[in-house]
Amino acid sequence: MKLMDIAKSYLKQANARLKDAEEALREGLNPYALRLSQECVELSLKAALKIVAVEYPKKHDVSDVLIQVRNRFPEWFQREIDFMANTSRTLAKKRSISMYGDETFALSPEELVSGEEARIAVENAKKTYSLCRKLLDELKYA
Repeated sequence: MKLMDIAKSYLKQANARLKDAEEALREGLNPYALRLSQECVELSLKAALKIVAVEYPKKHDVSDVLIQVRNRFPEWFQREIDFMANTSRTLAKKRSISMYGDETFALSPEELVSGEEARIAVENAKKTYSLCRKLLDELKYA
C-alpha cells in the first residue's frame, strides 16, 4: 500500500533526525537538538496520520488533527495522543527560536534553549518516534 510506504519513509527520516538530535545533545548543541527533535516529532506524527489514511495540514504542528481523529488509532496509541499532541505543539512553538533566537531582543538560540530543555525535547521525540514506529509495525500487515 502506498500510504504505508510513505509512512515508512517518514519514519526513516524521523529516525535519522532523532539520531542526529541525540548527537547534538551530547555535543552541547542545545538549539540544534531541539530543532531536530521537533522535526522528528513532526515526521513521526505525519507518518501516523498517513498510516490511518488521514490527510494532514501542511504545517509543522499537526496536534489538532491528531486529536480530532484519535478514534482511528488503536486504543494503546489513543492513550498517548495527548502526550504526543502536547509535544508537537510545544516543539513547534520553539522551532523558530531554536534556529534564529529572538532578533527583537538580540538573543541567540544558545541563550534561549537550555540543556535541560533540549534533553526533554530529545526524550519526548524518542518516545513519540517509538510509538509511531510501533504503530507502523503493528498495522502494516493488518
